[in-house]
Amino acid sequence: MDAIPVLYTYFRSSSAARVRIALHYKGISYESRPVNLSAGEHLGEDYTRQNPEAQVPFMLIDGNAIGQSIAILEYLEETRPERPLLPRDPAQRAQVRAIVGAICCDIQPLQNLRVLKTLPEDQRAEHARKVIAHGLEIVEKMLEKTAGEFCVGNNVTLADCCLIPQLGNAHRFGVDMSPFPRVCAVEANAGTLDAFRQSHWTQQADCPPELRK
Repeated sequence: MDAIPVLYTYFRSSSAARVRIALHYKGISYESRPVNLSAGEHLGEDYTRQNPEAQVPFMLIDGNAIGQSIAILEYLEETRPERPLLPRDPAQRAQVRAIVGAICCDIQPLQNLRVLKTLPEDQRAEHARKVIAHGLEIVEKMLEKTAGEFCVGNNVTLADCCLIPQLGNAHRFGVDMSPFPRVCAVEANAGTLDAFRQSHWTQQADCPPELRK
């Protein structure tokens, strides 16, 4: 575990942001290698040779090449358990994974760049708004039973690593957040932590200067 991990990322990718949050939260140093999805760099031969999925995030770590954000998050949790992102209690671990699934399986894939590009340009934002709002309705109801300061109790978990980047997409597409007070409370609490601030898309090296805050 001596070589510094390498994360292939894109500033706008909510999937890559999940991993960035976990790395910062756990205090794991890493090298960021941006892949410009809008310019199609992920489809280049050099990239697809090592990552046939042609997506981000993609990570080189401990001599392993790992794709898919949740697989990377689970690997980090299993190999670097300091500052855990899963609770000890099995029921709470299941709650975390259920929220992760609601976001990463039922919201994000339906509004990602690959899907939006199949739609006429004038329909993309409205499609994304509807998908995200519907998904957040479900997450809000889940948080009624699980939330404390964060998605599950009062400690940061993988659920928060997944929710906060998804809210970045919600704001980007103009979703009305007023029906989701618990979601917004978690977002506000996460915003006080360096791991989330450092991982925000506006703070990434490949974020164009005109989009930075």
